[in-house]
Amino acid sequence: MPIISAPHQYHEEDLYVDLADIVGTTLYLKCEGLNFAGSIKLKTARSLVEAAEDCGVLGPGGVIVESSSGNLGVALSIIAASKGYGFLCVTDPRCNDTARQLMGALGAEVHTVREPAADGGYLGARLRYVEELCALDSRYVWLNQYANPANADAHYRWTAPAIANRFADLDVLFVGAGTTGTLMGCARYFKEHRPDVTMVAVDSVGSVTFGGPALPRMIPGLGTGVRPPLLDVSWVDDVVHVDEADTVRACHRLAGCGFLFGGSTGTVISGAARWLAQNAGRPDRVAVAIAPDLGERYLDSVYRPDWVEKTYGPDVLTTKLEEEPLIPMSLV
Repeated sequence: MPIISAPHQYHEEDLYVDLADIVGTTLYLKCEGLNFAGSIKLKTARSLVEAAEDCGVLGPGGVIVESSSGNLGVALSIIAASKGYGFLCVTDPRCNDTARQLMGALGAEVHTVREPAADGGYLGARLRYVEELCALDSRYVWLNQYANPANADAHYRWTAPAIANRFADLDVLFVGAGTTGTLMGCARYFKEHRPDVTMVAVDSVGSVTFGGPALPRMIPGLGTGVRPPLLDVSWVDDVVHVDEADTVRACHRLAGCGFLFGGSTGTVISGAARWLAQNAGRPDRVAVAIAPDLGERYLDSVYRPDWVEKTYGPDVLTTKLEEEPLIPMSLV
């Protein structure tokens, strides 16, 4: 049993769920939400803050500012509180109320951008606000998760080696694409150490990250309205785009089996199930997907039937989720 003195010192690194009965093929889900922040973003936050401290831009009395749709904001709130920094999270209406309340309880200030930018949606508007704020007040230190190499370094140092150590025979890894920090860190590690592993990025329909058209998205986490500077497509072998309706179906299918995961995880699992169904491999093929978060913060959206029906229509949850393997509706 570990004994810790700071919240970022604990992260369960070696828990996997065997999803074979749920998705209809072998798939191991790496659960990254078992820490005090409830998501993989605790690693990112730790790496960003430590890098800023190491180079001297963040010190006593500093105020961190960051754009986040929720999970990184919660993680930074935890670290800022434990280290004595101020923290301002710039978010938008898609950030769920639970994440806002968590940040506030931890002492963070939350600013919500209400109008999307014409050339970058809500993310573009958030970034513009952060830039203007930093130009006006030198106390603010912008960690910039979208362009900061420390984001990807966290997953090059911690996430990818943990997977490699657990699965010596790994064939394919599925990683959700938001800022692309997790994706780039894992991709760089495996391209350098295990180049035979197929790297598959999972993105949301409506995201511009891999060149698709910008469309409205209601579930925070994966997808972007501005292409992340961290992204290097040469490290990615394939990309799957998931409609948000399939994200919701995946989350409810998992909940029906007792696993309450977040929207980002539902997207990753739905994309992985589709890719595995479309790309026949060896019967003993080893596939792993990364689950970035847990589901409590989505109780007022993804897991609320009236919200789902209002947002995606009355037929999204009409399939017998408890009886059928999780294959996206586009393949049914």
